Amino acid sequence: MTAQLVALCFDAHGPPRLARFWGDLLGWARADDDVALVPSDDTGFRIRFLPTTVPKTQRNPVHLELTSASLDAQQQTVARALSLGARHIDVGQLPEEGHVVLADPEGNELCVIEPGNQFLADCGFVGALSCDGSQEVGYFWSETLGWPLVWDQDEETAIRSPLGGPKITWGGPPVTPKIGKSRQHFDLAPALDGDQYAEVDRLLSLGATRVDIGQGEVPWVVMADPDGHEFCVLPPAAAGRDDSVGTLSRDPLRH
Repeated sequence: MTAQLVALCFDAHGPPRLARFWGDLLGWARADDDVALVPSDDTGFRIRFLPTTVPKTQRNPVHLELTSASLDAQQQTVARALSLGARHIDVGQLPEEGHVVLADPEGNELCVIEPGNQFLADCGFVGALSCDGSQEVGYFWSETLGWPLVWDQDEETAIRSPLGGPKITWGGPPVTPKIGKSRQHFDLAPALDGDQYAEVDRLLSLGATRVDIGQGEVPWVVMADPDGHEFCVLPPAAAGRDDSVGTLSRDPLRH
């Protein structure tokens, strides 16, 4: 048995506004009162935006990498992002590097990758979720989702669904120390015929832990991966119902 990746979730001060930005940039439709995005490509999960009042004070552990078929296409993506409210940022990238680093209207980082990038050559517009994390956590998520490793070298790892879609990558050491609750998390769910708590037990055996951040009595289970980043295990219905994210719209990790 493996879990299904249902959504990548962002904490947001203005969820509808941020959903509009990303929906317009990616070309994905908005759903669930304009706070979730439904993919228009082979990406097998949604993106959700959940309300928070906590300010962003550090770089996110996950950022999207968008691909480019040509230099002109890269420039068009950057121009479109800027017109929607993004801005250029400096995270230490070198002048000779070909990717463009931006931040969305709330400061969430993203990269527009240069044409000719061989690692993402067979991926769609959303080429990768690039994560700060250890080799161990890459192995953990490979086992959790049942996605094979497509890169495992120099303590850097990457996995990809057998059905296609973006890669999920972890950069290896040095891993940034985790401070406080992450502003991003994955929502997982067992298959429709699966058992939520059997899945929780399986994830515990793989190295996850249960965490209590004050979520109270909720129908999901809050856990952390071996690097300490939170994720949620939802009931099985979330794996198969188009409206399931809407019924679980309260932020599972909100303090």
